[in-house]
Amino acid sequence: MEGKEEDVNVRANKFPERQPIGTAAQTEGKDYKEPPPAPFFEPGELKSWSFYRAGIAEFIATFLFLYVTVLTVMGVKRAPNMCSSVGIQGIAWAFGGMIFALVYCTAGISGGHINPAVTFGLFLARKLSLTGALFYIVMQCLGAICGAGVVKGFQPGPYQVNGGGANMVAHGYTKGSGLGAEIIGTFVLVYTVFSATDSKRSARDSHVPILAPLPIGFAVFWVHLATIPITGTGINPARSLGAAIIYNKDHAWDEHWIFWVGPFIGAALAALYHQIVVRAIPFKSKT
Repeated sequence: MEGKEEDVNVRANKFPERQPIGTAAQTEGKDYKEPPPAPFFEPGELKSWSFYRAGIAEFIATFLFLYVTVLTVMGVKRAPNMCSSVGIQGIAWAFGGMIFALVYCTAGISGGHINPAVTFGLFLARKLSLTGALFYIVMQCLGAICGAGVVKGFQPGPYQVNGGGANMVAHGYTKGSGLGAEIIGTFVLVYTVFSATDSKRSARDSHVPILAPLPIGFAVFWVHLATIPITGTGINPARSLGAAIIYNKDHAWDEHWIFWVGPFIGAALAALYHQIVVRAIPFKSKT
């Protein structure tokens, strides 16, 4: 039957996509220009009030994050059984909900990292300088230590008895399992952060910056549901460090390296995936 067979290429191009996909979508941005990468070292930042203002915002946000979440963990630990407390689901909601609220509050000041792994991933993607990244991480860790310290100040006895919210690999799991859980969990979080804050999407869809805290908070919530039984869920080195320092028992330090190495590897993989695969930035023609 004549005319029934059509060339595959003609057929594929007969009805073009209204919204281009793949590399086509990356080359047809209307008024979008790729922002320049942040300088590796920016000495001028040290003279700017906005630099210190952002660090203070990270400190306060991480302080509040640890205060609410560790108190929630202590409440569950002190309960006679899971049914008389908010349980694992409640802990996951506390972590995810606080990240949602705090990212919303601080995004306009510091970007709302509240996590050294997020900061590290954004640094690798050249979204901030080394100076800013180091300052953020220091302030996040100090905020986490203070937040866990206030919780211990409220209830010193129960805090020590119930583990202080410190992250440890649970019985029945190997260190390799714990490391893998931290890597994958942090990958989910940092990948979500990149996608939710992508400047190209923000240029195309005005609602993206407003909704960004929501998927980030949900990512934290879902990762906690999955990995609380394995490691208590770190995916945030500052959170793990703050609880470990205030709890300060030997077994809390035995596997503490997992909660730095895992999140940093996961963040690095997420940054590479987003920059190379999702955005294909190294392969874009420079015109």
